Amino acid sequence: MFYRRFSLVKILVLIGLLSIGCNTKTPTPSPEKLTIGVVSYGEGKVSLDKYNRFKDYIATKTRSIRVDVEPAYNELQAVTQIKRKNWDIVFATPGLAAIAIGKELYVPLFSMESVSRRERSLIIVLNDSPIQNIKDLSNKTVALGEPGSASGYYLPLYDLYGLTLTQVRFAPTPNTALELIKNRTVEAGALSERDFEIHKRQFPNTQFRTIHTSRWVPPGVVVIAPTIEINRQQQIQKIMAEAPADITGDAGYVPDAKVPKYKQFIQLVEKVRPLESAVKNTPAVLIRNQSESK
Repeated sequence: MFYRRFSLVKILVLIGLLSIGCNTKTPTPSPEKLTIGVVSYGEGKVSLDKYNRFKDYIATKTRSIRVDVEPAYNELQAVTQIKRKNWDIVFATPGLAAIAIGKELYVPLFSMESVSRRERSLIIVLNDSPIQNIKDLSNKTVALGEPGSASGYYLPLYDLYGLTLTQVRFAPTPNTALELIKNRTVEAGALSERDFEIHKRQFPNTQFRTIHTSRWVPPGVVVIAPTIEINRQQQIQKIMAEAPADITGDAGYVPDAKVPKYKQFIQLVEKVRPLESAVKNTPAVLIRNQSESK
């Protein structure tokens, strides 16, 4: 009798354990947070509003617990975020794209051809300036954009090679560069052709003149961080490719456009890097080591 009761107890305990096991579900890991990086040049809410529908679309389709759009107000801030891998998806201007792809192993997903197409750098002076060409900038003060800007920094620095400048002033935004030129704080400043057309409207009583136009560079690209698992990268790319036209139009990428090749521009950026320490000196002697060819 005792053994029967003991066996019955064991059976009941076993049934209870099995029941608990069946009712206990393995917790499903929550989808990760995604951070979308953009450069807004201090335009704040107006600049970021166009990404709202894209952000909501990505959040819904990827089932992420949180998707944030994080602005940087100049390229220097953006370079820091890219190097730290703080941005998962980046709407990268050409200079940022060269760094992200060439140095930080971000993966290009889509062309931003609808926003930037191809881009050129201009060097601008006041209309009444005696400066006529880039050689006349020798021993002058010039405004460049922040490191990370293709049109404000890398392209003009490449074209200024060989000159000695009195000083280089850094302009975090295109508007700042034009302000420095207007106030005669600098004799010349560099910015993109597109930014010049947009921002010169804020100086209706000032006449500017272009003394130099650079080569073309590729359009910006949307890139994704190497820290995102490969299957997740492919999922995000597919979701972005299938987004409605009004969402892709606002965000500024073209799903069916060919992703631009960045090899040549990355090489240009690498040639400029040896000049970066010289830019900070006064005077700024823009000459690389003799062993390096342009």
